[in-house]
Amino acid sequence: MTTTPADEVRAVARRPAGFTQERLDWVPWIEPIALTDATEDQLAVLDGFRAESPYFRLLARDPHVLRERSAVDKAIFYGHGGLPRAERELTATVTSRLNGCVYCASVHSSLSSQLSGRAADVQRLLDEGVEVRIDARRDAITDFAAALSATPPRATAGHVARLRELGVSDAEISDIVHAAAFFSWANRLMLTLGEPEVPEA
Repeated sequence: MTTTPADEVRAVARRPAGFTQERLDWVPWIEPIALTDATEDQLAVLDGFRAESPYFRLLARDPHVLRERSAVDKAIFYGHGGLPRAERELTATVTSRLNGCVYCASVHSSLSSQLSGRAADVQRLLDEGVEVRIDARRDAITDFAAALSATPPRATAGHVARLRELGVSDAEISDIVHAAAFFSWANRLMLTLGEPEVPEA
């Protein structure tokens, strides 16, 4: 199908203007699996909302990898770790903001806001970047997550010592490490497979 200049203008207009907590769509550059063509193994990893998600239908091209990826995701963000879930989502937001993944940042900033009740603080992170200052604990988590997510990583023992001084336990610190590591990988995958889009009204 041939695209016209008008089509291209509409496509650009639907790209998000920046980081947002609003819901975004995601458009893959590779054709996802159609559910009617999916194998039993692929359908098994596309439970619930994943069946409607072009991202997960794309990853389901390798169902064994998607199964392991989903298990790791659930263990980090829903498992019985030390860090409150809102701060795990904050870590995912920091990592996504640093890596420039607008879609991931929108999903996880919204969750962090809902779980913490601090939407204005989360929005400041999106607007101002990972250098934003909020309060001692959130700043220490943000700085450690950003340092872990940098290329090359620049996290030091000083980041860990600062967290411990604020009463952050080793189990909580471990959760920050795992969440930042997962999203350092997930952002890069999503950024190379498609792009975010503002939903049509």
